[in-house]
Amino acid sequence: MRWVKLKAIFLTDRGKVRDYNEDSGGYFYNDFDQLLAIIADGMGGHQAGDVASEMAVDIVKRKWQQVNKIVSPETAELWIKAILDEINHQIYEHASKKEEYHGMGTTAVIAICTNDFITIGHIGDSRCYVNNANGFQQLTEDHSLVNELVKSGQISTEDAEHHPRKNIVLKALGTEETVRADIKSLSWEKGNQLLLASDGLTDKISNEELAEFLNEDEELENIGTQMIQMANERGGEDNISLIVIKHTQKEVGDASC
Repeated sequence: MRWVKLKAIFLTDRGKVRDYNEDSGGYFYNDFDQLLAIIADGMGGHQAGDVASEMAVDIVKRKWQQVNKIVSPETAELWIKAILDEINHQIYEHASKKEEYHGMGTTAVIAICTNDFITIGHIGDSRCYVNNANGFQQLTEDHSLVNELVKSGQISTEDAEHHPRKNIVLKALGTEETVRADIKSLSWEKGNQLLLASDGLTDKISNEELAEFLNEDEELENIGTQMIQMANERGGEDNISLIVIKHTQKEVGDASC
């Protein structure tokens, strides 16, 4: 027997309007039971967006399985910076070689979770939240047009929710030769939760409602399913993806989780 202290679920849904799902994601353990999670929301027209998001997830999965134990937040931050740079380069190069993929890209939010700390990196408007003793808090800041308008005082937060250019992102992986991610680390402990989500979820469900879901005394799978159901009931115009991670302690009989 061994003890796994990080439990996670990943769910994705095409939504009610889109013909295909451009979101990709997943969570992966290394040999030291440390967890990496990623949500990628692709863009760039028919088939191009899902190619970009799948490339991002595939690169992360492959590299994470080769990583040594992450021993500090500084190590995690350097690793995330390097992997996002690599994803950006590979998608940009891939798009430049095929006309049908020209201009494709993807948002990404990545979390490295150890028993003692979490490190978050993101590009675009996919988000990460933490739920702990201090309450429910958004850790990422959208790289979007409406967020810049809010920050500059040109529109209110309420106006941003219904702005006609709400889905315009100012940063994405693969659309330019170089890109700079936002990366941060914080400590966490047993009972804390992390939520990663594409904008198909966060555009439809308020932060207050997300907090209520996470505070329910239910299995993570049920919580995630209820979130997606609500987003679909409210229109489901976009693909919907989420990962919920809980710092817990679970006894398992083998190396799979």
